[in-house]
Amino acid sequence: MDQLTQIIAVLGVFLYWLILGGVATRIVIKRRSVGVSFSWLLIIYFLPFVGVIAYMLFGELHLGKARSSRSKGMYKPYGEWFSSLYEHNAHQPNRQSEYAHSISKLCDAQLSIPSLMSNELVLQHTPEQILTSIIKDINEAKTTIDIEFYIWHPGGLADEVALALIKAAERGVEIKLLLDAAGSRQFFKSQWPDQMKAVGINVVAALIVSPLRMFFRRMDLRLHRKIVVIDNSIGYTGSMNLVDPKCFKQSDGVGEWIDMMVRITGPVVPVLNTVSAWDWEVETNERVMPAKPPEAQCSDTSSLVQAIPSGPGMPEEVIHQVLLQSLYQAQQKIVITTPYFVPSEQLLDALVTASLRGVDVNIIIPRKNDSTMVKWASSSFFTELLDAGVNIHQFNGGLLHTKSVLIDDEHCLIGTVNMDMRSLWLNFELTLAVDDIKFAARLGALLQSYIDDSDILTVEEWEQRPMYKRFIEQVFYLFSPLL
Repeated sequence: MDQLTQIIAVLGVFLYWLILGGVATRIVIKRRSVGVSFSWLLIIYFLPFVGVIAYMLFGELHLGKARSSRSKGMYKPYGEWFSSLYEHNAHQPNRQSEYAHSISKLCDAQLSIPSLMSNELVLQHTPEQILTSIIKDINEAKTTIDIEFYIWHPGGLADEVALALIKAAERGVEIKLLLDAAGSRQFFKSQWPDQMKAVGINVVAALIVSPLRMFFRRMDLRLHRKIVVIDNSIGYTGSMNLVDPKCFKQSDGVGEWIDMMVRITGPVVPVLNTVSAWDWEVETNERVMPAKPPEAQCSDTSSLVQAIPSGPGMPEEVIHQVLLQSLYQAQQKIVITTPYFVPSEQLLDALVTASLRGVDVNIIIPRKNDSTMVKWASSSFFTELLDAGVNIHQFNGGLLHTKSVLIDDEHCLIGTVNMDMRSLWLNFELTLAVDDIKFAARLGALLQSYIDDSDILTVEEWEQRPMYKRFIEQVFYLFSPLL
């Protein structure tokens, strides 16, 4: 009996080290960034059983067999749809600025999606303005409404949007509503899905979280895009989920969420609709390709816009590459707003280098954050940034949820992307690169209002923080590539 026990013990130890070594080898040969690989190795060796299971669940980009197979079959038809726009009269690369030209070349190579002129953009930055505008356009919809959001939270003006959709469906408008299953769980628990389905609205939960699927699809992949397209001619995108901040996360102690959306008309709207159609087909296996944009009337007041989608099944790192390229091009000023600031090594280096070569670099983040882990991880980068002369503005007016980058007051990136690993590598995201000095000026005025409601963090103040905080920051810094 003792001999059998010893054999079992030896086999157990051998199996343990075999599994640990196998997972470690898998981490190394995946050839990701050194920081990501190092963080996973720390986890599996310090928390071996928990670490191995965590890696199986969250360590690799598993979209799921059905979705992955579906995505591969979608490349050709969607690629042909996007590529056909290079012949559209709104594609005028000769009118691109130097900022837009390099980003367009990058997107041509990675996505085969051209930049398009003749778009009219309206910047909206209050919940009342945004939701009232969406409701008005829904009430005037004639044929189709396509909506996708990470979060739809019932209450307040969000319920008015739901009522407007029901009325639109009753008068014959075809409506598709795609919502992330995890982000919109309160919506799916409410009465709205049944009421919408009763009038013919097609309501679908994306990326359903289920214990039965956890080893077949990564559980923390999320549909993080925010897109509204009405009649294939009016579009919305930006940082705001379909929530009324007065009714959303009031108990978190971070204040109301502060967001921005852009209302768009012009040829880029069908591009947004086709991105939404991609997500719909990945989830439902139903193809509903939008009509291509009609010939455009180009004017000097219109904006040149590059749509940049990212996520599983699409080229890796494209938005990360666009961010880096934008920072490298800056000559005078960079202003970044993000609620979750956990930059990659490359982004951190680009920000530090820009500041050291004389660019006025400004990062606006909320003083209070709803994620404790992100708050500590974000703080771990402050010393290096402050030493390089980067201005860190801590916003006091609520949870600043706007995601934007403004370069030299001329070119900007706006959309759904946080400056963290999850947005840049995992989630389904959307960014617009806007090449329009007048629009950039309007964005600049909004960002200045954020700065005016912020306190700038000084080196002296930062150096006075207690030792225990420095220790916690360093712990979270080690795991920041996974946040």
